[in-house]
Amino acid sequence: MSTNISKQKREDLLNKIKEIRNFISAAPQDENTGNLLSYLCNLERDVNGKKYGLVFEEHREEIDDILDTYTPVLTENKDLFINNDGQMNFLIEGDNLASLKLLEKTHKDKIDLIYIDPPYNTGNKDFIYSDIFVDSLDSFKHSKWLSFMKKRLLIARRLLSRKGIIFISIDDNEVAQLKLLCDEIFGNDNFRGQIVRGTGTPTGQGNAILSNEIDYILVYAKTEQAIFNGLPFNSEDAKIYNLEDEYGKYLVRPLRKTGGEDRREDRPSMYYPVTAPDGTQIYPIAPLGYESRWRCQEKTYKQLIDDHRIEWKQDKTGWKVYQKFYLDGRTKQVGNLWIDIEGNKKATITMRNIFGENIFSFPKPVELIYRIAQIASYKNSCILDFFAGSGTTGHAVMKLNAEDGGNRKFILCTNNENNICRDVTYERIKRVIDKEGYAASLKYYKIDYVPISDRLYYEYADELLKHIRELVELENVINFTGNTEIAIVLTEEELDNFISQLENSTKCQKLYLGYDILMDAQQAQTLKDRKITVNIIPDYYYKELEG
Repeated sequence: MSTNISKQKREDLLNKIKEIRNFISAAPQDENTGNLLSYLCNLERDVNGKKYGLVFEEHREEIDDILDTYTPVLTENKDLFINNDGQMNFLIEGDNLASLKLLEKTHKDKIDLIYIDPPYNTGNKDFIYSDIFVDSLDSFKHSKWLSFMKKRLLIARRLLSRKGIIFISIDDNEVAQLKLLCDEIFGNDNFRGQIVRGTGTPTGQGNAILSNEIDYILVYAKTEQAIFNGLPFNSEDAKIYNLEDEYGKYLVRPLRKTGGEDRREDRPSMYYPVTAPDGTQIYPIAPLGYESRWRCQEKTYKQLIDDHRIEWKQDKTGWKVYQKFYLDGRTKQVGNLWIDIEGNKKATITMRNIFGENIFSFPKPVELIYRIAQIASYKNSCILDFFAGSGTTGHAVMKLNAEDGGNRKFILCTNNENNICRDVTYERIKRVIDKEGYAASLKYYKIDYVPISDRLYYEYADELLKHIRELVELENVINFTGNTEIAIVLTEEELDNFISQLENSTKCQKLYLGYDILMDAQQAQTLKDRKITVNIIPDYYYKELEG
C-alpha cells in the first residue's frame, strides 16, 4: 500500500497547530491572544489549501498599479480609419491587460476563437515585465511569466462564447507550466489537444544536446459545446475517391462492420437482412462464419438507398454490399502533428514581400492561423488576438473570408513598443487590404486612462462619456457615423430630435442614453412601442465604478 507522505506531513502540522491553539486558549485572553488565534486560523487554512496544481510566486505589474487608480478608455485615431466596406474590424493599441478589461465590457461570452502567440520566456530578451527584460538569471523568471499570463487568460476565458476555443503558441521553455495553468483556468476536461508544429528553422537550445525544430499550440475549449470543423481534402487526399457516377466522385467501404465490436451481440439492432439485386436476402456473416452486424440500423440503411449511397458487387462467393462515400462536402479530421504548413522562414518572406524589408522578427505563418480559423471558427465568428504582433491573425482571417465567403471579424490588441502597432500591425493590414482588394474595414483605437482615485463616480462620468462612442462601435461592430440601427443621445435636445426623427426611421434598434437625461412618459412609451433597447451610459459599460 502506498503512503501519502504529503498528507501525513499536513496532518502532523495541523496537530501542532491544534496544540498551540489549545495552549493559547487556556492562557489569559487579551488582544494579543486574539490576534494569535486569528493567525493560526489563517495558517490552518493555508495548510488545507491546494493539494495539486501549479504553485508560483505571484507578482504585480506596473499596469496593475495603473488600473488601481485609473480606468481604461478608448480613443479613436480617425486618421487611420480604413473604410473599404465589408466587415468592420478593430485594432487596439496599448497594454493588452487594459484592452482585455475593456473587451470584457463589450464582448463577454461573445468571442468564438482566440489565438495568441505570447512571449516564450526564453531568457533571451523576448519577455518584458514592468518595462524590464526578464533574463535567464532572474530567479522569478517563471513566476513573473505565469503571473503575467494568468491575469490575461482569466479574462480570455470570460470572453469566450459557449462554443469558444483558445489556441496558444508556446515552446519548450514554458509549455509544461502553461499546460498546468490552463488546466486550472479552463479545466482539464476542456483540454482539446497539444499541436506539434514544425518551425522549419532548427535552433540551438543553449546547453541542450538536441536542436529545436518544433513548437507547440495548446488548445482549450470553454465548454463541451465547442466543435471542431474538419479540413477539406486536398488533391492528394482525393485520390482515394477513385470511382465516379452521376452524383460525383466516391469511394466504397463494406457495409458489414469489421474489426472490434463486429459481432451480432454487440449491436443486435444492426443485424437484419438486406435484399441483393437478384432478390437474395443477405445477412452480415463474417468470413469465419459467425453472425456479424452492419454499420448502421435498418432505418439508416433505407435512407442510404434513397440517397444513392449503397452499391452492390458480386464475386464467386456471392453478393457483397458497400456504402458509398462521396468526395463532395467531405472533410478530414485534424491531427495534432502539423508539419505540412510552411514554417517561419515563409512567414519572414511574407513580411518582406509586404514591407520590402525584414521589419519584424519571428512572425507566424499566415497558413498556420488560417488553418486554426478553418477548424475552430464559423463564417460569422468574432476572432481575437491580444498578442497581435505583426498582425498575422488579421491577415489570415481576411484571406479565409475571401476564400469561403465568410463574414468573420477580428480584434487585434498589441502595445506600441518601437511603434509596432502603428508601423507594423496596422500597416500590414492596410497594405494587405489594398493589395488583395479584401472587403474589410479597420478602426484604430488607442488605450487612454481616466483617473478615478479619490473621486466619486459622478465627478468623472462626463469624462467617460467622451469615450463611449468607441465602446458602442466595438460592441456592435459598426462605424457609428452614418449608422441607422444604433443611436447615442447625450443631451435633452438630442433626445427630442431623436424622438421626432423616429417617424422617418424604422431601422433603429438600440439607443445609448446619457445618465443625466430624464425621459418623459411619452418619450419612454414611444421607445417601448418601437421596441428600441435603451442602455444608460456610461453606467452600461462602467457599472462596477458606480459603487
